[in-house]
Amino acid sequence: MSLGSNVERELRRFRARVLVATALVLLAFLLLVLRLGYLQLWRYDDLLEQAESNRTSVVPIVPNRGVIMDRNGVVLATNYSAYTLEITPSKLIAPQDEVIDQLAQLVDIQPRDRRRYKKLREESKSFESVPLRTRLSDEEVARFAAQRYRFPGVEIRARLFRNYPYADLASHVIGYIGRINQAEKDRLEEEDEDGNYRGTDYIGKLGIEQSYERDLHGITGVHEMETSAGGRAVRRLSSSPATPGHTVVLSIDIQLQKLVEDLYGPRRGALVAMDPRTGEVLAFVSKPTFDPNLFVEGIDTENWQALNESPDKPLLNRALRGTYPPGSTYKPFMSLAALETGKRTAQQSFPDPGFFMFGNHRFRDDKEGGHGNVDMYRSIVESCDTYYYLLARDMGVDLMHDWMKPLGFGQLTGIDVLGEARGILPSTEWKRTAYRKPEQQRWYAGETISLGIGQGYNSFTMLQLAQATSTLVNQGVKMRPHLVREVVDVETRESRRIAQEPVAQLQYKPEHLAVIRKALEGVNLEGTSASSFAGAPYTSGGKTGTAQVFTVKQNEKYNAARIDERMRDHALFMAYAPADQPKVALAMVVENAGFGAQNAAPIARRVFDYVLLGQYPSEEDIAAVQRGQATRPIGKPREAASVNFPWRRDKREEATEGQRKNAS
Repeated sequence: MSLGSNVERELRRFRARVLVATALVLLAFLLLVLRLGYLQLWRYDDLLEQAESNRTSVVPIVPNRGVIMDRNGVVLATNYSAYTLEITPSKLIAPQDEVIDQLAQLVDIQPRDRRRYKKLREESKSFESVPLRTRLSDEEVARFAAQRYRFPGVEIRARLFRNYPYADLASHVIGYIGRINQAEKDRLEEEDEDGNYRGTDYIGKLGIEQSYERDLHGITGVHEMETSAGGRAVRRLSSSPATPGHTVVLSIDIQLQKLVEDLYGPRRGALVAMDPRTGEVLAFVSKPTFDPNLFVEGIDTENWQALNESPDKPLLNRALRGTYPPGSTYKPFMSLAALETGKRTAQQSFPDPGFFMFGNHRFRDDKEGGHGNVDMYRSIVESCDTYYYLLARDMGVDLMHDWMKPLGFGQLTGIDVLGEARGILPSTEWKRTAYRKPEQQRWYAGETISLGIGQGYNSFTMLQLAQATSTLVNQGVKMRPHLVREVVDVETRESRRIAQEPVAQLQYKPEHLAVIRKALEGVNLEGTSASSFAGAPYTSGGKTGTAQVFTVKQNEKYNAARIDERMRDHALFMAYAPADQPKVALAMVVENAGFGAQNAAPIARRVFDYVLLGQYPSEEDIAAVQRGQATRPIGKPREAASVNFPWRRDKREEATEGQRKNAS
């Protein structure tokens, strides 16, 4: 092989390598050009956004939560600022328990703080800041600041905290706020509201705090900051201030609320007082109550167990969710239905031997030996059971259902707070859907009899009974009860009044309504509750009731002393005043207290004295009512203005003005 051919072959190989290399270089440049075009043209917006996000940081500005006031301007829920010691678990270098032990040498950390932190830590993600101690003193803040370098992942933050200055007073109405849980986060995302909750961990959980959350929360603002590569803020680029939450003004009179809660004392029960003309709720009492401040920072295990496991069920809103047999307070509505359907006339009378026989079952009357001949007036004033046993038989369950339903029994009232219970207004259709077994679905004629005296399957809330009473005395005009009177924008001072339009006009004959109201007035003048209203400078109407909890055997006589306290009869009362033009109507129950005339009517008398006369009972009188020993005022009533309330006018104005300044 010649030398020339070898050179030629090497040149061809060299040229091939050069071509391949050139092609590879060109291909690489082509890919770079395509990538550049893709990034500059197709991905321009995304990359610009990423670059801006790397250069800038958006810091949320938490809005000042709105204030809750009573109808007279008393602040019931407000905010205060305090320092909080917080840990971000993902940023910790040392073990978590070791860090907390070291912090305890600088800041007072109690076992309850550790337990609450552990609970919140389990509910949070590792990159979220979790509070360990709240409301640090200035001295504690200074001690930690001096040692801050030792604790990466731990920082001091200034946060707004909710405060309920009157603790357990009206707690079921006001509700409370708590940390946002996962279900609430999911709901906020579905409603596209999660952006408005950046920077805050709290949301309304119960009562007005929950139902008016959107008004109270406000609108979160933002600071857009330019940051360095190390994440330090360099300068503020733009700012959008937070909009504070609205002020929610309740229709509740907190002095009246306190009066009723004091009159109940340690007893359990519920009372709803409302203005029948407008639907405004003046008092909304559920006893026992609880302190909502316990929930703001996350309730500790001991307090939670005490509340959750208590046999008194303090967390149950009895006015909204507690359902009870109405007892004899049902009789006036039964009489109205009888008049409207033609089943009875006002003058028609029936003999009462003290019992009513239906088949082989003997339904006893409340009075041994009976009431004699009883017409409609006497049946209500003397609370004759036999009259209504007979009436229930003649009407039948479905006719009773159809006439009680428009009054609101067994129906949602539509009150402006979440969680209302419907109760039970029985009918043959209800029983077919409520039970599974065919023998349970059948309605038996004997079940109808006890419905006439508000027993049997009947089960209603005091809110429903109060609304029905208001409709009765408001000439059939049915108003929707509401707890909020108005919502006020703290910036513009514009007020949004809650609508007070009637939801229905029930077409009852005026003469029939007059018959029932005359009988109800007779109850307080000469009937079962006359002793409680003796000497009152106004005329009122009412009806006492006693509802069975424990059913005794047919031939046995009820003896409260032989029955466990929680199985004794409930005491009920419905009433209104003044009789000619009612300004307040109420319904109430005192659980396991026995007779309504002895244990419920005296409370209603004090409510009317306060609303109509501005009188507040003496401490001696309140104590007697708590014991069930007061049938009339035993001490000289005081003018409400002279009572040493913690919210006297000067303090109220000062607190209100201070809150407005903070909100602004």
